[in-house]
Amino acid sequence: MKSKGAGNDYLRSVKPMDEILRQDQFSRADLVRLLESAGADRTALFSAAAARKEEVVGKKVYFRGLVEFSNECSKDCLYCGIRHSNSKVVRYEAADKDILAACRFAWDNKFGSVVLQSGELSSSSFINRVDRLVKQIKALSNGELGITLSCGEQTRETYQRWFRSGAHRYLLRIESSNIELYHKIHPNNEHHSFEKRLECLRLLKACGYQLGTGVMIGLPFQTMENLAEDLLFLKRLDVDMVGMGPYIEHEDTPLYEYRTLLKSKKERFDLALRMVAALRLLMPDINIAAATALQAIDPAGREKAVKIGANIIMPNLTPSAFRKDYQLYEDKPCLDEDADQCRNCLEARIELAGSEIGYGEWGDSRHFKNRQEA
Repeated sequence: MKSKGAGNDYLRSVKPMDEILRQDQFSRADLVRLLESAGADRTALFSAAAARKEEVVGKKVYFRGLVEFSNECSKDCLYCGIRHSNSKVVRYEAADKDILAACRFAWDNKFGSVVLQSGELSSSSFINRVDRLVKQIKALSNGELGITLSCGEQTRETYQRWFRSGAHRYLLRIESSNIELYHKIHPNNEHHSFEKRLECLRLLKACGYQLGTGVMIGLPFQTMENLAEDLLFLKRLDVDMVGMGPYIEHEDTPLYEYRTLLKSKKERFDLALRMVAALRLLMPDINIAAATALQAIDPAGREKAVKIGANIIMPNLTPSAFRKDYQLYEDKPCLDEDADQCRNCLEARIELAGSEIGYGEWGDSRHFKNRQEA
């Protein structure tokens, strides 16, 4: 049987599912088969991914306290609720003292790491501020808190500066590794260059960061072959960590016009779980985040992802006054919870998922360690 995707025809794998699941290398056709699995095949995929996760990275789940410190953004991505042209967004920049208080909460509660996330800016004032915050977080935690940054495209010099100051992981999502689809979900101009995005990913690795990226799952115009290619892209790029989740539309974005092309939210959710499981089989020793967007569709979404492959959870430590204004998509969960409530909720969820929390541990990517030693 053939299926069309991205202008090409691909044969589905004709191997039995149990044979595919015994492999440690996967073709595009194999991955499409995994992503389309249902019934007993889907159950077998999830069981195999859960076993591979426990065998390679263990049962521990690591907290990354998420601080969304600014929704100011220079980008105009067609899917994003905080895009530059969205005049309905109430823009904010959290004060340094509030950001540092959130990070102190993380340290006091033995979260191993924090994530500083913002819209994409590249002004000297923004670069200096991030650098100052990284140094202050290191100082207040006696160097004990790990720091992940997710602050967009920057120059090599900026990446190196932040790395020297103490950041050691960086998440820069590609959203789609297919250039044609990338241009359908971003303005086609120099400020939204596919090639620049790729170059920044290479620069981050060269600077010494643990490299993270990710994709959206269930986009308009996206095919199963696109998603299988995304997985192979992550493998080729040799990433250390991945954050990916279901695409959830936002009514104040241009991509909302194409909502009639979308699978149902439940279908996108199920597909996202199959992507997590397939990625765990493809790259067994990387860190995989249980995306918050999963919980926007299914209240138990994040623990379901943990059961079948994810090993990173990001409790939201953003000051509650600002959370409603950092909505990349609709129905974002945990907008009204304070940091204590979020932590307690996630502790219970992770326990229900049969895992334990790696308190006080950075939970660095084993893949990164193996890559450094190679």
